[in-house]
Amino acid sequence: MKPAEIRAMTNEQLEDRLTELHAEWQRLRFQEAIGKLTDTARIRQIRKDIARIHTIRRERELDEALRAKVASGR
Repeated sequence: MKPAEIRAMTNEQLEDRLTELHAEWQRLRFQEAIGKLTDTARIRQIRKDIARIHTIRRERELDEALRAKVASGR
């Protein structure tokens, strides 16, 4: 998932996608533990997507806080 795709999502869509990714990550970790995992690169990809979503959510929080601060300062 590219950062531009993530930025195009709403906060609700990000939360839904994050939940899906965490569930898939859990399934893959379980498969890895029992030796049934075939696509080992997918775990890394999911972890990176989760990190990207968290980063973009934080960017939005900071942007909101900055806008509020600028608006209250006027």
